[in-house]
Amino acid sequence: MFYVFKNTIETTDIITAPIRQELDLISGVIHQIDVLFEDGCDHEAHAQIFQGSTQLWPSNTGATLVGDATVISFREFFEIKPGLTDLTLVLWGDGTIDDVEVILQIGLLPKRVLQPLSFEELLAAAAGVK
Repeated sequence: MFYVFKNTIETTDIITAPIRQELDLISGVIHQIDVLFEDGCDHEAHAQIFQGSTQLWPSNTGATLVGDATVISFREFFEIKPGLTDLTLVLWGDGTIDDVEVILQIGLLPKRVLQPLSFEELLAAAAGVK
């Protein structure tokens, strides 16, 4: 599965009044994250992703993803369990950029697809081989 969330940052979307978008996902493993910053973001559009009060990306708390005509893309292996599937995207600008789009794309698959055997299952299978 691949989720896409589009938001437009206006001059009023600043750090004290950011856009907060709930990302309603299913349980599974997030394996890919792409954040696309439209031309005109001028490294003044900021993005963070949270699970509850814990900042997930970028990993260093308080830091933000920024860009201008840029795609920030990275692989991940982050399991979201049933009942903990709601993540929050937080976006804001510096008050000077207006009408610029930021797109978040999330690749999510069942754990069994990405990791067919657990470590224990792999050891058991290897022990059965003669």
